Amino acid sequence: MSHHQVDVLTRNMELTDRINEYVTEKAERLSRHLPQIEDVRVEITHLKSARNASDRYNAEITVRGKGLLLRAEERADDLRVAYDSALDKMDRQIERHKGKHYHGRGDGRSAADAAEQILDDETGELSPLVARRKKFVLYPMNEEEAVVQMRELEHDNFFVFYNAETSKINVLYRRRNGSYGLIEPEIG
Repeated sequence: MSHHQVDVLTRNMELTDRINEYVTEKAERLSRHLPQIEDVRVEITHLKSARNASDRYNAEITVRGKGLLLRAEERADDLRVAYDSALDKMDRQIERHKGKHYHGRGDGRSAADAAEQILDDETGELSPLVARRKKFVLYPMNEEEAVVQMRELEHDNFFVFYNAETSKINVLYRRRNGSYGLIEPEIG
């Protein structure tokens, strides 16, 4: 029995009972690997304008739970192949997540041993797990200015900025297809 909710959405195609059942049954197995999963969102898109037949279906899986947000995406010429590939990718992410959180970076130690090692012997304080920290000034700008700035700075993956229109911090990122995505964080 599933411990988490599975939401299945489709775009440019009908969500049949067979597809829903196939996707839901397979998604339910994820909580066996990681019990803190609260919900799984699966979005399957039929890309009618795909230039390449192998990119006809896009399957995107988002897993959320306490202190957990994982995402996997795959494309294929067949809906089930795209979904199964994304699910395999998600399984690998879950294993990596478990390794980091339960086995002290995957080297087989218990969580207690790992926590002990994180404590600095001299001060008894926690050593930083973050390898590098950056501080920078956020200047107010709109989305278009952020895209220009991201290009000028040659930031390939993402750009953090203060959105003057919404008075919030946003993250602009480049998507696989070359377009841009915008993350608008909300405090939960």
